[in-house]
Amino acid sequence: MIEREITEKRSKFQDPLFVMLIASLCCLLWGSAYPSIKLGYVAFNILPEDIASKYVFAGYRFTLAGLLLLLLFRTVRKQRLKLTRREWASLGALGVLQTGLQYMFFYVGVANTTGVKGSIMNATTTFFSVVLAHFIYKNDKLSQNKIVGCVLGFVGVIIVNSHADLLTFSFSLTGEGFVIIAALVFSVTAIYAKRLTATIDVMIITGISLFVGGVVLTLLGLSLGGSVTHFTLASTANLIYLALLSSVAFCLWNLLLKYNKVGKVSVYNFLIPVFGALLSALFLGESVLELKNLVALLFVSLGIYMVNRVVSAKGDKGLVTNYKP
Repeated sequence: MIEREITEKRSKFQDPLFVMLIASLCCLLWGSAYPSIKLGYVAFNILPEDIASKYVFAGYRFTLAGLLLLLLFRTVRKQRLKLTRREWASLGALGVLQTGLQYMFFYVGVANTTGVKGSIMNATTTFFSVVLAHFIYKNDKLSQNKIVGCVLGFVGVIIVNSHADLLTFSFSLTGEGFVIIAALVFSVTAIYAKRLTATIDVMIITGISLFVGGVVLTLLGLSLGGSVTHFTLASTANLIYLALLSSVAFCLWNLLLKYNKVGKVSVYNFLIPVFGALLSALFLGESVLELKNLVALLFVSLGIYMVNRVVSAKGDKGLVTNYKP
């Protein structure tokens, strides 16, 4: 019975349509974080230059997200956490790096560059993931389709963020540089998390990593003099939503990585800035139905299609239908 359930779950998370829907949902949730975080800063009276308080805010968010996932695991699985010392150490390291270190660089980088450039630099996550997978996995090598797909997706990200800022060349280590470092950290730790899914429940991996990273960010922010106060119904609801989207998105994303090639899943990251732009426009009162947004979505969609397109032994082209890690 257990083996049958595992087989059914595996085939479900390898189905191309299901992968597309779940990956798109994750990116939609992460995209919604952009306007939600901005609204959260306003609700909690966090000033733009107050990086320390932003760390605390992010720490509260991820700590709560981790606790929610671990509580869900305890309720659904009805099991206690049974991990070896080595597994605890691995999950602790994942939390410090994937959640803690990544967002330390990300928040400072975003604060020292424009939103346009930040979104484009953060899109390098896909390139890092695809290239790293090429050197780590024998069955996830770079191909012409992957290269073309990544280029199309990146063009889409540039289009959706088209602005006069793009015409002004500038680069700083603590600005654009830190955003790129954050993208690299996420790519490396995502592959590390994929390896852990072979022996540890995805819900436990995600829950502990979010909780540990959240605690690290909270302690860092507090040590730098940051604070998050002004809890109201609106601000608390905002924080809870951010925690929920983090727990759901990271858990589903790790499940996709468990049963699929890194390159096949990572390309969907290009949807995040597109969804972020559309949702920011919707909730922050800007124009949504701009031509550039529709063109950007088209380029990103073509890029995703190209990365998932393969050539069979007979020379027929089509989408990946199955994969055994």
